[in-house]
Amino acid sequence: MTSHTVGSREEWLAARLELLHAEKELTRRNDDLTRQRQQLPWVRIDKDYRFETPDGTATLRDLFRGRSQLLVHHMMFPGCPSCSSMADGYNGIAIHLENHDVAMTTVSRYPIAELTAFKKRMGWIVPYVSSLGSDFNFDFGVAYTDEEMASGPEHNLHSNWDHSDTPASQLAADETIPSPNDMPPPDAVGISAFALEDGIVHHTYSAYARGVDAMWGMYPWLDRAPKGRNETDRWYRLHDEYADTWVPAVDVGYR
Repeated sequence: MTSHTVGSREEWLAARLELLHAEKELTRRNDDLTRQRQQLPWVRIDKDYRFETPDGTATLRDLFRGRSQLLVHHMMFPGCPSCSSMADGYNGIAIHLENHDVAMTTVSRYPIAELTAFKKRMGWIVPYVSSLGSDFNFDFGVAYTDEEMASGPEHNLHSNWDHSDTPASQLAADETIPSPNDMPPPDAVGISAFALEDGIVHHTYSAYARGVDAMWGMYPWLDRAPKGRNETDRWYRLHDEYADTWVPAVDVGYR
């Protein structure tokens, strides 16, 4: 016997219509936020950031690959389950972005050989490049100096880094992050957007913490599943580490 409320179809429809009104309000608010996001002032980038790629050294401008817009996923480290579960969804959308004047690249502050090997293991097609040795991660809010870590770094554009007002001592530990739990990890997750216009690169947007939820492909679906996210701790893994490997039904049949 289910412990959830059970009702008639008429009761369901009435409740669903009430929810629909709230969803429409959220959609309109999100449209407003999208316009506000696109109206942010652009910041000209004059620093010569360099990245290591499997084909050699590249500039930030090179990462545009002939497009006028660039989206960057700041991945904490190769093997991060959270970042990797986000990146697993990029294979399907990258071709659409690339054909809509938007390049996509994943960046980590690790040696390119490690990134290339992990990218191959995961089967990803989106470029994965190294910012090791450059100021890129530091300048765009996902890496911190030892001095910043000692004093409590600013993250997510403010010092209360998860924006929840939760005391640091009460934050849940994550065994995959090799850092103390009283501050953000040395490299954090985030996304950044850039524009290339008249040969000049501009920074247009960045987001961190819960600001990347919308790019985490499995969560919008889970938010609509009967039990929602249904999380008590981190349940997701690298996609080749699950004990029960999912096989598409087209291969196994439904009987």
